[in-house]
Amino acid sequence: MQRRRVRPRKVTVMRLLLTIAVGTVSLVSLLAVNVSPFSSSSSSLGAYKLPKRHEIGYGSWRSEHKWVQEAVPPQLSKASATHHQWDITSHETTEEFEKLWKLPSDRGIVPCTKPSSSYSSSGESRGYLLVSTNGGLNQMRAGISDMVAVVRIINATLVIPKLDKSSFWQDSSNFSDVFDEDHFIHSLANDVKIVKKLPKELATSTKIVKYFKSWSGVEYYQDEISRLWNDYKVIRATKSDSRLANNNLPSDIQKLRCRAFYESLRFAPSIEALGKLLVERMRSYGPFIALHLRFEKDMLAFSGCTYGLSPHEANELTKIRENTPYWKVKDIDPMLQRSKGHCPLTPKEVGIFLSALGYPSSTPIYIAAGDIYGGDSHMADLQSRFPILMSKEKLASAEELDPFRPYASQMAALDYIVSVESDVFVSSYLGNMARAVEGHRRFLGHRKTITPDRKALIHLFDKIDRGSLKEGKRLSNMILEVHKGSRQGSPRKRKGPISGTRGKERFRSEEAFYENPLPDCLCPSESDDTTGHHHHLVSM
Repeated sequence: MQRRRVRPRKVTVMRLLLTIAVGTVSLVSLLAVNVSPFSSSSSSLGAYKLPKRHEIGYGSWRSEHKWVQEAVPPQLSKASATHHQWDITSHETTEEFEKLWKLPSDRGIVPCTKPSSSYSSSGESRGYLLVSTNGGLNQMRAGISDMVAVVRIINATLVIPKLDKSSFWQDSSNFSDVFDEDHFIHSLANDVKIVKKLPKELATSTKIVKYFKSWSGVEYYQDEISRLWNDYKVIRATKSDSRLANNNLPSDIQKLRCRAFYESLRFAPSIEALGKLLVERMRSYGPFIALHLRFEKDMLAFSGCTYGLSPHEANELTKIRENTPYWKVKDIDPMLQRSKGHCPLTPKEVGIFLSALGYPSSTPIYIAAGDIYGGDSHMADLQSRFPILMSKEKLASAEELDPFRPYASQMAALDYIVSVESDVFVSSYLGNMARAVEGHRRFLGHRKTITPDRKALIHLFDKIDRGSLKEGKRLSNMILEVHKGSRQGSPRKRKGPISGTRGKERFRSEEAFYENPLPDCLCPSESDDTTGHHHHLVSM
């Protein structure tokens, strides 16, 4: 009888132990999915599956934002046991973490774009200005903002500008496809008159086509251009970029440029909406870097930079440059370009740079760029250092992104939004987008923006290539020393021309107005003309 009683007890104990074991395994699995951003599988580059929402904290998303695109979050399907994740229980590590993401001091500098007491509403228009913009998205944005100021100077009515459709990118977008046209018109109503189309009665009138001189001051427009109203009702400006000087303009004109660039040129609602989603999805990974990786075919061909490329790739880029008529410089020494710091950093060099700054391999990075030249072959080293490499193509579904894909300027606008809103912005090359983003981040409160000293870095990277310097503490200290203070986005006045330069080269050597709007549009907080700017995701 005792034996019969013992067996049920043993079975009961075994069932209890089994239940506890199953519960423990389930709990560990649940924690592994929801807490750790990494998994242990090891698929090849570019073959990643999209994450489920619960894996990266998207539980609050609406059902219409389903991810249907393949090939993404590398950290969810490929991980390494050597990945450094922050242990923020350590006081020292907490300080390291905060230092990496901490905003530079704004020193009490805030936006000041309010017009002066003597500034009046736009006066009677003497004629209409037609503008043909040129260049990529941010070159056009700067040009349009300058033309707003020019219209004010010459007492004209601005017809909504025509975007460049003949540049390298062959983008057919119209103004209203990229920008919020109505907001642009209404927000500047007290400054200038803007119309969507030229009046019908002037459609067949004689128009004078004018090539405005680069980096011109107020006197040029008041004297040489304004006199054209005596004979014409319509002036057509054939280019818009760099038609206005960076410095020595009236304060109200400079502030108007800032209002146009940072406030009135808001992106179209559809672009802003997707841009906001990209930012939210990127933030689900924690603090992130937006990396403007300017390693695209057009940039490399234009600059003549071929370091790290195969002979076949170098020859292809040379042919592109030779066959692009509006690129004037054809014969370029790639090694000389690189030694002077005139080349974009390669993806591999960016990886070394970020590691030396102290960013761990678990740092999420948003790649703000078009197609990287050479694809995976040139991205492999950066990918191995920082597996959480994301992009608009990875964060958005095919359905969400497809309406924008055929248009380079609209795709660039999405990258711009994420770049402005990122915790840290880093550019591999100081081109038009990098300058615009840096200036915008300064305007919004001097957000951390790291500007690599490419010339100094190349000197160090060449030592690594020769074997005379290794990655480690010494390299890290050298790079950190070079990139203190103003190279982290702290406030400083806009740089003037390089000493000894003359003519156009003197203007070209100046820091661009929209790259750093201090002191014209950024002032000490106690200043009378400071204006309160409530944070808006895109702030455009």
